[in-house]
Amino acid sequence: MPLLVVVLLTPVADRWFGISSYALAIVIFLVASFTDILDGHLARRRNQVSTLGKFLDPIADKLLVSAALIVLVEKGLAPSWAVVIILGREFIVTGLRSVAAAEGIVIQAQSIGKLKMWAQCVAIVALLVAAAHGKPPVSNFGLEYPAFRFWEVPEVRTAFSNLTTLALTANDWKVFGYLVGRGALWVSVILAIWSMYDYFAYFMREKQKPAQTQVPSP
Repeated sequence: MPLLVVVLLTPVADRWFGISSYALAIVIFLVASFTDILDGHLARRRNQVSTLGKFLDPIADKLLVSAALIVLVEKGLAPSWAVVIILGREFIVTGLRSVAAAEGIVIQAQSIGKLKMWAQCVAIVALLVAAAHGKPPVSNFGLEYPAFRFWEVPEVRTAFSNLTTLALTANDWKVFGYLVGRGALWVSVILAIWSMYDYFAYFMREKQKPAQTQVPSP
Protein backbone atom coordinates (compact mmCIF):
# COMPACT_ATOMS: atom_id res chain seq x y z
CA MET A 1 0.00 0.00 0.00
CA PRO A 2 2.72 2.59 0.82
CA LEU A 3 4.52 1.68 -2.40
CA LEU A 4 1.34 2.20 -4.43
CA VAL A 5 0.78 5.63 -2.89
CA VAL A 6 4.39 6.72 -3.39
CA VAL A 7 4.38 5.63 -7.03
CA LEU A 8 1.16 7.48 -7.82
CA LEU A 9 1.84 10.68 -5.90
CA THR A 10 5.54 11.17 -6.67
CA PRO A 11 7.62 11.13 -9.88
CA VAL A 12 9.66 8.14 -8.65
CA ALA A 13 8.43 5.84 -11.45
CA ASP A 14 9.39 8.29 -14.20
CA ARG A 15 12.80 9.02 -12.70
CA TRP A 16 13.84 5.52 -11.66
CA PHE A 17 12.17 3.27 -14.21
CA GLY A 18 11.33 5.61 -17.09
CA ILE A 19 7.69 4.43 -17.26
CA SER A 20 4.34 5.95 -16.41
CA SER A 21 3.53 5.97 -12.72
CA TYR A 22 0.04 4.74 -13.59
CA ALA A 23 1.41 1.73 -15.47
CA LEU A 24 3.64 0.80 -12.54
CA ALA A 25 0.75 1.32 -10.13
CA ILE A 26 -1.36 -1.14 -12.15
CA VAL A 27 1.37 -3.78 -11.81
CA ILE A 28 1.73 -3.15 -8.06
CA PHE A 29 -2.01 -3.30 -7.46
CA LEU A 30 -2.48 -6.50 -9.48
CA VAL A 31 0.47 -8.22 -7.79
CA ALA A 32 -0.83 -7.20 -4.35
CA SER A 33 -4.33 -8.45 -5.19
CA PHE A 34 -3.05 -11.74 -6.64
CA THR A 35 -0.79 -12.48 -3.67
CA ASP A 36 -3.66 -11.70 -1.31
CA ILE A 37 -5.85 -14.27 -3.06
CA LEU A 38 -2.98 -16.79 -3.16
CA ASP A 39 -2.24 -16.27 0.54
CA GLY A 40 -5.79 -17.11 1.58
CA HIS A 41 -5.94 -20.10 -0.77
CA LEU A 42 -2.70 -21.59 0.56
CA ALA A 43 -3.70 -20.97 4.17
CA ARG A 44 -6.97 -22.85 3.74
CA ARG A 45 -5.43 -25.62 1.64
CA ARG A 46 -2.62 -26.27 4.14
CA ASN A 47 -4.88 -25.76 7.15
CA GLN A 48 -2.69 -22.89 8.34
CA VAL A 49 -5.51 -20.46 9.09
CA SER A 50 -4.68 -18.41 12.18
CA THR A 51 -6.43 -15.84 14.31
CA LEU A 52 -3.83 -13.26 13.30
CA GLY A 53 -4.41 -14.07 9.65
CA LYS A 54 -8.17 -13.67 10.03
CA PHE A 55 -7.50 -10.27 11.60
CA LEU A 56 -4.91 -8.99 9.13
CA ASP A 57 -6.33 -10.30 5.84
CA PRO A 58 -9.51 -8.16 5.67
CA ILE A 59 -7.62 -5.14 7.01
CA ALA A 60 -5.00 -5.51 4.27
CA ASP A 61 -7.75 -5.68 1.64
CA LYS A 62 -9.47 -2.56 2.92
CA LEU A 63 -6.25 -0.58 3.30
CA LEU A 64 -5.09 -1.39 -0.24
CA VAL A 65 -8.42 -0.53 -1.86
CA SER A 66 -8.96 2.55 0.33
CA ALA A 67 -5.51 3.93 -0.46
CA ALA A 68 -6.02 3.40 -4.20
CA LEU A 69 -9.46 5.06 -4.18
CA ILE A 70 -8.23 8.07 -2.19
CA VAL A 71 -5.33 8.55 -4.61
CA LEU A 72 -7.76 8.34 -7.54
CA VAL A 73 -9.73 11.19 -5.96
CA GLU A 74 -6.50 13.19 -5.62
CA LYS A 75 -5.81 12.56 -9.31
CA GLY A 76 -9.31 13.59 -10.37
CA LEU A 77 -10.13 10.11 -11.66
CA ALA A 78 -12.84 9.25 -9.10
CA PRO A 79 -15.55 11.43 -7.51
CA SER A 80 -15.04 12.07 -3.83
CA TRP A 81 -18.70 11.41 -2.93
CA ALA A 82 -18.49 7.84 -4.26
CA VAL A 83 -15.30 7.11 -2.32
CA VAL A 84 -16.82 8.60 0.87
CA ILE A 85 -19.80 6.24 0.56
CA ILE A 86 -17.57 3.21 -0.06
CA LEU A 87 -15.18 3.97 2.80
CA GLY A 88 -17.99 5.04 5.13
CA ARG A 89 -19.64 1.68 4.56
CA GLU A 90 -16.42 -0.07 5.62
CA PHE A 91 -16.31 1.83 8.92
CA ILE A 92 -19.99 1.14 9.61
CA VAL A 93 -19.76 -2.58 8.86
CA THR A 94 -16.58 -2.90 10.94
CA GLY A 95 -18.35 -1.24 13.86
CA LEU A 96 -21.37 -3.49 13.41
CA ARG A 97 -19.16 -6.58 13.50
CA SER A 98 -17.59 -5.38 16.75
CA VAL A 99 -21.00 -4.90 18.33
CA ALA A 100 -22.15 -8.28 17.03
CA ALA A 101 -19.03 -10.01 18.36
CA ALA A 102 -19.65 -8.50 21.80
CA GLU A 103 -23.09 -10.12 21.74
CA GLY A 104 -21.74 -13.46 20.58
CA ILE A 105 -22.85 -13.08 16.97
CA VAL A 106 -20.33 -13.84 14.23
CA ILE A 107 -21.03 -12.03 10.96
CA GLN A 108 -19.30 -13.84 8.12
CA ALA A 109 -18.40 -12.13 4.85
CA GLN A 110 -21.38 -12.16 2.51
CA SER A 111 -21.18 -12.95 -1.20
CA ILE A 112 -22.45 -9.51 -2.11
CA GLY A 113 -19.58 -7.99 -0.14
CA LYS A 114 -17.08 -10.04 -2.14
CA LEU A 115 -18.78 -8.91 -5.36
CA LYS A 116 -18.37 -5.32 -4.18
CA MET A 117 -14.66 -5.91 -3.66
CA TRP A 118 -14.29 -7.26 -7.20
CA ALA A 119 -16.16 -4.24 -8.60
CA GLN A 120 -13.82 -1.93 -6.71
CA CYS A 121 -10.75 -3.70 -8.08
CA VAL A 122 -12.11 -3.45 -11.64
CA ALA A 123 -12.82 0.25 -11.11
CA ILE A 124 -9.32 0.94 -9.79
CA VAL A 125 -7.48 -0.93 -12.55
CA ALA A 126 -9.68 0.49 -15.32
CA LEU A 127 -9.25 4.08 -14.09
CA LEU A 128 -5.49 3.58 -13.84
CA VAL A 129 -5.53 2.24 -17.41
CA ALA A 130 -7.40 5.39 -18.44
CA ALA A 131 -4.54 7.50 -17.10
CA ALA A 132 -1.67 5.23 -18.20
CA HIS A 133 -1.86 6.33 -21.85
CA GLY A 134 -1.08 9.99 -21.34
CA LYS A 135 -2.86 12.76 -19.47
CA PRO A 136 -5.83 11.55 -17.35
CA PRO A 137 -9.27 12.39 -18.80
CA VAL A 138 -11.20 15.30 -17.40
CA SER A 139 -13.88 14.21 -14.93
CA ASN A 140 -17.09 13.31 -16.78
CA PHE A 141 -15.27 14.40 -19.98
CA GLY A 142 -15.80 18.01 -18.96
CA LEU A 143 -19.58 17.75 -18.59
CA GLU A 144 -21.28 18.71 -15.35
CA TYR A 145 -22.89 16.03 -13.19
CA PRO A 146 -25.68 14.87 -13.49
CA ALA A 147 -25.93 16.01 -17.11
CA PHE A 148 -23.26 13.47 -18.05
CA ARG A 149 -24.29 11.44 -21.12
CA PHE A 150 -21.18 9.66 -22.34
CA TRP A 151 -22.66 8.76 -25.73
CA GLU A 152 -22.73 12.47 -26.64
CA VAL A 153 -19.01 13.00 -26.00
CA PRO A 154 -16.98 13.22 -29.25
CA GLU A 155 -14.06 11.21 -27.80
CA VAL A 156 -16.43 8.38 -26.90
CA ARG A 157 -18.03 8.35 -30.34
CA THR A 158 -14.59 8.20 -31.94
CA ALA A 159 -13.53 5.34 -29.66
CA PHE A 160 -16.60 3.25 -30.50
CA SER A 161 -16.13 4.02 -34.18
CA ASN A 162 -12.52 2.83 -34.04
CA LEU A 163 -13.66 -0.27 -32.13
CA THR A 164 -15.86 -1.35 -35.03
CA THR A 165 -12.89 -1.09 -37.39
CA LEU A 166 -10.43 -2.62 -34.87
CA ALA A 167 -8.24 0.49 -35.14
CA LEU A 168 -8.04 1.50 -31.51
CA THR A 169 -5.61 4.24 -30.51
CA ALA A 170 -4.03 4.97 -27.12
CA ASN A 171 -6.67 7.62 -26.51
CA ASP A 172 -9.42 5.09 -27.27
CA TRP A 173 -8.05 2.78 -24.59
CA LYS A 174 -8.05 5.73 -22.21
CA VAL A 175 -11.68 6.48 -23.02
CA PHE A 176 -12.81 2.86 -22.60
CA GLY A 177 -10.82 2.50 -19.38
CA TYR A 178 -12.46 5.61 -18.01
CA LEU A 179 -15.96 4.43 -18.96
CA VAL A 180 -15.44 0.96 -17.50
CA GLY A 181 -13.84 2.41 -14.36
CA ARG A 182 -16.62 4.90 -13.70
CA GLY A 183 -19.25 2.24 -14.41
CA ALA A 184 -17.60 -0.20 -12.00
CA LEU A 185 -17.40 2.58 -9.41
CA TRP A 186 -21.16 3.11 -9.68
CA VAL A 187 -21.64 -0.63 -9.20
CA SER A 188 -19.36 -0.49 -6.15
CA VAL A 189 -21.42 2.31 -4.59
CA ILE A 190 -24.70 0.45 -5.15
CA LEU A 191 -23.28 -2.81 -3.79
CA ALA A 192 -21.74 -0.99 -0.81
CA ILE A 193 -25.15 0.34 0.25
CA TRP A 194 -26.87 -2.95 -0.53
CA SER A 195 -24.35 -5.07 1.36
CA MET A 196 -24.45 -2.72 4.36
CA TYR A 197 -28.21 -3.21 4.56
CA ASP A 198 -27.69 -6.96 4.18
CA TYR A 199 -25.26 -7.04 7.12
CA PHE A 200 -27.64 -5.09 9.35
CA ALA A 201 -30.55 -7.34 8.35
CA TYR A 202 -28.50 -10.43 9.17
CA PHE A 203 -27.50 -8.98 12.53
CA MET A 204 -31.10 -8.19 13.46
CA ARG A 205 -32.26 -11.67 12.47
CA GLU A 206 -29.53 -13.32 14.53
CA LYS A 207 -30.23 -11.03 17.49
CA GLN A 208 -33.92 -11.95 17.50
CA LYS A 209 -33.37 -15.72 17.29
CA PRO A 210 -33.08 -16.39 21.06
CA ALA A 211 -36.30 -14.51 21.73
CA GLN A 212 -38.10 -16.46 19.02
CA THR A 213 -36.88 -19.87 20.19
CA GLN A 214 -37.38 -19.28 23.90
CA VAL A 215 -39.95 -21.70 25.41
CA PRO A 216 -42.36 -19.95 27.79
CA SER A 217 -42.41 -21.31 31.32
CA PRO A 218 -45.60 -23.13 32.39
